[in-house]
Amino acid sequence: MEYLQKLCHEGLEKRYPNPSRELISRLDYEIETIQGMGFADYFLIVSDFIKYARDNDIVVGPGRGSAAGSIVSYSLGITNIDPLKYNLLFERFLNPERLTMPDIDIDFCFERRQEVIDYVVEKYGKDRVVQIVTFGTMAARAVIRDVGRALDLGYARVDTVAKMIPTELGITIEKALKLNSELRALYENDEDIKYLIDMSMRLEGLPRHTSMHAAGVVISKAPVVEYVPLSRASDESITTQFTMTILEELGLLKMDFLGLRTLTVIQNAVRLVNKKRQDDQKIDMDRIDYDDKNVYALIASGKTEGVFQLES
Repeated sequence: MEYLQKLCHEGLEKRYPNPSRELISRLDYEIETIQGMGFADYFLIVSDFIKYARDNDIVVGPGRGSAAGSIVSYSLGITNIDPLKYNLLFERFLNPERLTMPDIDIDFCFERRQEVIDYVVEKYGKDRVVQIVTFGTMAARAVIRDVGRALDLGYARVDTVAKMIPTELGITIEKALKLNSELRALYENDEDIKYLIDMSMRLEGLPRHTSMHAAGVVISKAPVVEYVPLSRASDESITTQFTMTILEELGLLKMDFLGLRTLTVIQNAVRLVNKKRQDDQKIDMDRIDYDDKNVYALIASGKTEGVFQLES
């Protein structure tokens, strides 16, 4: 707690020279809330590996989501967005009345994300840092194909049924039967297809295979195996056997190490531009102009393919 306070107050002085009493009081309130909820270690760990990344020229995102509303995050260098400037609220991130784990999405250069994970593994130990399992489930089309293969109904016949399932988000076989009259007719008039669909509906949504969570990593005080069962993947990597939601319910600390291709592109672009510029003209992504009319004109034009969070 004392170490967190020390780092936060030192960071506050750097971020806001001569901070007001009101600002110091908000920082102390945030620290008290973090301590009261038992998350001091979380912030120290996150600030440490982000510092490692910055010190080793691994580009880190400026911060996004509710964590950007925290002056503690800003003072520790976890985020680079001034919460006061944009009137961001700390309570959206952590609230004593709503006991949820803090969740800071941290974006790293896609090509060098693994270096940060390796640093954490080396610092806390291989037995205390483990990646998280995720289950691929049997979605509507896939389960029909799998069941059809098991029943040996013939590829062409099963493929025809599978393609009758509309390609929309969250579609289920039951919903598809209501939406597609042709599929419904086939279900009612063909005994084999009725059996195929009935069996598929019973298996729909069940886990089909395991893979590694794209970003989630668990860091624990004692060896992870003392808290949850582990498994070894085909590439020899160790993962938990429990999914992210169960791990959070058990109170284990989950970190998100997100690899972001767009950050890598930005870093490479900045390096190429700075090669041809004098020192006083070089671009610093942490100190760019937010009032550039050309940027807003580009966003308004809709040409945002490849621009993270705007392309969709």
